[in-house]
Amino acid sequence: MSNHLSERINSMSTSATLAMAAKARELRNEGKDIIGLSLGEPDFNIPDFIKEAAKKAIDENYSSYSPVDGYADLKQVISNKFKRDNNLEYGLNQIVVSTGAKQSLANIAMCMLNKGDEVILPAPYWVSYSDIVKLAEGVPVEVPTSIETDFKMTAAQLEAAITPKTKMLWFSSPCNPSGSVYSLEELEGLAQVLRNHPNIYVVSDEIYEHINFRGGHVSIAGIEGMYDRTITVNGVSKAFAMTGWRIGYIGAADWIAKACTKFQGQNTSGANAIAQRATITALEAPISKIQFMIDKFHERRDLILGLLGEIDGFNLNVPEGAFYVFPDISSFFGKTLNGTQIENASDFALYLLENANVATVTGQAFGNPNCIRISYAASEDEIREAVKRIKAVV
Repeated sequence: MSNHLSERINSMSTSATLAMAAKARELRNEGKDIIGLSLGEPDFNIPDFIKEAAKKAIDENYSSYSPVDGYADLKQVISNKFKRDNNLEYGLNQIVVSTGAKQSLANIAMCMLNKGDEVILPAPYWVSYSDIVKLAEGVPVEVPTSIETDFKMTAAQLEAAITPKTKMLWFSSPCNPSGSVYSLEELEGLAQVLRNHPNIYVVSDEIYEHINFRGGHVSIAGIEGMYDRTITVNGVSKAFAMTGWRIGYIGAADWIAKACTKFQGQNTSGANAIAQRATITALEAPISKIQFMIDKFHERRDLILGLLGEIDGFNLNVPEGAFYVFPDISSFFGKTLNGTQIENASDFALYLLENANVATVTGQAFGNPNCIRISYAASEDEIREAVKRIKAVV
């Protein structure tokens, strides 16, 4: 009956990360011992001080509809956070709280893009960027990068990708899926190009800002000439392990924030009241309260890089943030492993799931057909066992 559905939904891809997670659950239900390294979800429990804030909000009867753009006191805390962590000044009228950073991105696309507008996506990019842009009738323009440049787009590549139809640039730093982190110098290079194209807007997805191992996060909105044309996207899913609580937010020019509030008001209205109250406590806390998680991710990164480095055919770089490694496994293409022909990254990821009982995600979903994404948001024992299984079947 798909012919009765809209062209919009029929043309949309299924999220590859969610699809692989569903496949892994299906195999677990069949009794298979699957190690899941596919989802971008911290394996830590939410810190107790945040849980207590949520319980208090329930007791205080925060059960009514929340303001469309978020509680004013939460927006004040977000404003303070932007100043503290990013040296960015956003007033309350420039902040919109949404049901996760994914909704923040969808709001931006629907409010900023007209049919045919081009959006530059340095590849690899987060799996949903392309389809969110397409849903808003924009045109994703992929700019391929490689492991040799740590999967980062250069200023020259940005300049070459710009056309008269270019409306936006979307990127994440730290990056999902590569873990790459843009330095101040690299962002200055991109900003230099963009200053010559004043009608191009930037979406800077900074959801992983605190899971950063290089010692300092840089927001492109803080670079000369970029503040008014950058929409800074963030949330509490990753650093605070609050994935299921679904709170994201943006800082942007007031006219962009007003448009996103208008769109959200006709779409979902305000985000969950209890989760918003808990987010106040999360964002008011010093980073030292969550440093233990960041330190553990750093240890796991070094562990998995060391283990994967022992497998012939895995070409690795050192990701400086997030909790992913993105090995180039193209050396396996054209080969037969245990009777399975490997032609691309999707074949390889499926092979690992079916033969090693390890769930990863194909790089094709992120705009890079030579790689797979492996999440190390798992215990050290799971990481060791997963890599042992991978090594055994390749």
